[in-house]
Amino acid sequence: MPVTPETFKHEPISARSWLFAPGDSEKKMQKAMEGEADIVLIDLEDAVAPDNKANARPMVHDFIKSNPDQRHRLWVRINPLDGPYTLLDLAAVMPAQPGGIMLPKVYGRADVETLDKYLEAFEVASGIEQGSTPLIVLMTETAEAMFHWGDYKGCPRVVALTWGAEDLADSIGASSNKNADGSYSFTYELARSFCVMGAATAGVTAIETISADFKDLEALRLRAEKVRRDGYRGMLAIHPAQIPVINAAFTPTEEEIAEAQEIVDVFAANPGVGAIGWKGGMLDRPYLARAERLLRQAGKL
Repeated sequence: MPVTPETFKHEPISARSWLFAPGDSEKKMQKAMEGEADIVLIDLEDAVAPDNKANARPMVHDFIKSNPDQRHRLWVRINPLDGPYTLLDLAAVMPAQPGGIMLPKVYGRADVETLDKYLEAFEVASGIEQGSTPLIVLMTETAEAMFHWGDYKGCPRVVALTWGAEDLADSIGASSNKNADGSYSFTYELARSFCVMGAATAGVTAIETISADFKDLEALRLRAEKVRRDGYRGMLAIHPAQIPVINAAFTPTEEEIAEAQEIVDVFAANPGVGAIGWKGGMLDRPYLARAERLLRQAGKL
């Protein structure tokens, strides 16, 4: 399911893997672009030290500008609105027409609406179709944002929501976000749940946060498969080695596709029924909706 420019017509995005690449390293940006990630998230925020941000901005502009056939895959994580760098980031990268923008550390819907106005101005100034730059929002990195997860329905430009655990821990003054066994503790599982419910409310795509241990690919696989069952449709990544695992986990298998098609066919052969027997059990309309959603995800419907 390769990503194409048509993916970004402000419909829920179907990208599975979102790979961060530091904006101050042309080598790492190039390596990320040459890989299999559906989206390359060129980072001007956490991956770039404050003293190097001014150098990184023109590097990011030039990299996107020099790869026009890949531009739809090249998104930029800008710095948050409550700091001094946002407009500098946008002034540098928008003339290159990035595929999209990631907004970190939001406090709520008002931040997205503010960014929308900024983007409108930069689009007009750069000769870009007004309103065409999509957004993915990091919606749980501040404590305040946790109370606004359901507010993004109809929000301009937003095609996906994702969440983060590290900045949220800092925001609330926690010394750790993990249990003794390495799993996320309650507050962060709550953030994960809020993200997928917020995305469903808004009608956009839920994207799982990173797995920091990029060497443990088996743990990554298990987690990616688990969150896909929970409703997530993609995952952030910090290393190219994670991309094949993520892409496989969020791609429906042949068996899943075949079963979904059977369910759709059973209901099609029995129009008007609310529930129907199938393989010794009963199927009702939610099963049909899930089967149709999987077939759409696989490009079969």
